[in-house]
Amino acid sequence: MDLKQLRVFVMVARHGSITRAADAIHLTQSALSLQLKALQKAIGAPLFRRTPRGMELLPSGRALLPHAQAVLAAVDDFDSAVAGLSRQVSGRLRLGTILDPDFLRLGALLGLLLERHPGLHTDVSYGISGGVLSQLFDGQLDLGFYLGVPGDKRLHVMQLTSFRYRVAAPRDWQGRVADADWPQLVQLPWIWTPPESVHHRLLAARFAAQAATPRIVAQVDVESSMLDLVRAGVGLSLLRDTVAQAQHGAGHIALAPPTLDAELTLVCLQRRAAEPAIAAAFALADELWRA
Repeated sequence: MDLKQLRVFVMVARHGSITRAADAIHLTQSALSLQLKALQKAIGAPLFRRTPRGMELLPSGRALLPHAQAVLAAVDDFDSAVAGLSRQVSGRLRLGTILDPDFLRLGALLGLLLERHPGLHTDVSYGISGGVLSQLFDGQLDLGFYLGVPGDKRLHVMQLTSFRYRVAAPRDWQGRVADADWPQLVQLPWIWTPPESVHHRLLAARFAAQAATPRIVAQVDVESSMLDLVRAGVGLSLLRDTVAQAQHGAGHIALAPPTLDAELTLVCLQRRAAEPAIAAAFALADELWRA
């Protein structure tokens, strides 16, 4: 057996699916299946059972999974120690971003990284807030921006700033929402977002507090699309306060009184926080946001 086979085993166990595991580690399904078969042959015992819902761990798989995870974690720790031997920060840094670059001060951060650490190459990928955490755990990202303060102890978290969300409504709904509170707002049509987004987390808590079920008229995962649908008269959505105020001032939307507080954070895996490239990025983000 080799480390690649162990990584395949852990990813299939995590995702419960050959397809999703293959996507997560950028292998074809056939290549992943061959790796898994080779591991099971080397061990001398089957690890999974195929079911209509996916791949289910057998007792042998459940017994070996924590040991495989420990081996991979030890290898990552060794790689971190090797990287720490070099004084010069270099290599590849994979950064997950969300929202618009100006709000994240992304250009300024990348500029500082290039200026202070010219040997460091940064790959930036855009996604949904909750998706950043999944990609960190799957090893697809080294660090990323996140909306909220995750309570997972496996994560190293730096809070960058606080901000607010406003409830935005179509312009013609001004009379309906000008004095509306949450018991009234939860009765109106809403533009919804996937569970991975901060909008979903914030709104789901509000609807649960009102024991209400949302009237979902559309679902999108990009803030600009939410704004377009609000302006088109489709329903309510959450918008960052600066965006909402600008759109309201221009006469494009109406605003309801309630606000929701949120945090912008920078996150990475706790066990990787001391790696030179990641530590350098956190230090420069702290410098940039505390200035």
